[in-house]
Amino acid sequence: MMNNISTTMTTTPTKAPAMNEPKISARNVQVYYGEKHAIKDVNIDIRPRSVTAFIGPSGCGKSTFLRCINRMNDTIANCRVEGNISIDSENIYDPKVDPVQLRAKVGMVFQKPNPFPKSIYENVAYGPRIHGLARKKSELDDIVSSALQKAGLWGEVKDRLDSPGTGLSGGQQQRLCIARAVAVSPEVILMDEPCSALDPIATAKVEELIHELRENFTIVIVTHSMQQAARVSQRTAMFHLGNLVEENDTDKMFTNPDDQRTQDYIMGRFG
Repeated sequence: MMNNISTTMTTTPTKAPAMNEPKISARNVQVYYGEKHAIKDVNIDIRPRSVTAFIGPSGCGKSTFLRCINRMNDTIANCRVEGNISIDSENIYDPKVDPVQLRAKVGMVFQKPNPFPKSIYENVAYGPRIHGLARKKSELDDIVSSALQKAGLWGEVKDRLDSPGTGLSGGQQQRLCIARAVAVSPEVILMDEPCSALDPIATAKVEELIHELRENFTIVIVTHSMQQAARVSQRTAMFHLGNLVEENDTDKMFTNPDDQRTQDYIMGRFG
């Protein structure tokens, strides 16, 4: 059983996986909310520097499993996680792992843009500052500008970094949240329905950004949009009633899935 115990994370550097080795591995993962068995026997390997999409009907467990990867479920009082999840072959639920440090390594972008009530600059600078990633102001400035450039936002905000982040459009706010995640140099970025609150133009910009980010980051995205999963991901995993039904190359999943439930969901027969 995995324990929700946090101590100081070891400082031993992790070895980056080869492209044929998984970045994230899950084995026999179970999640319970009280007596409810929400996730059942999930086994999956997620490849480095790629986009893996989690699809499935509402309530199927895809977001619950996503939150296991950076231990966000630790914050839910009656939630219990069992099994093993490792990143670079290290168990992220080991008692020595500090969840705060883990969440710097595994960033998260939520369904609704949630910028801090601070300036654009301070939204991005907050994480690097609390994690001690910059020793002086010039280094922090470089981190902020680099993160905003990676998020495709620098050209739009470089002349108003002192303006409130909440004053940006919805799509810009979501890219600001992506910049905030990128600023602490994570290795994995989790995205939970990142475009569901955005208009088509903003969605297209975020999808283009996801494509660019996968050159340097491992990305896992939960989406209800079959079209989006097909556009942005290289691998797709189908969840149903807490079970991982199947996982395969995205092209195969959308053209010749192995499981009838996947076929029925993609064709809109339920969901």
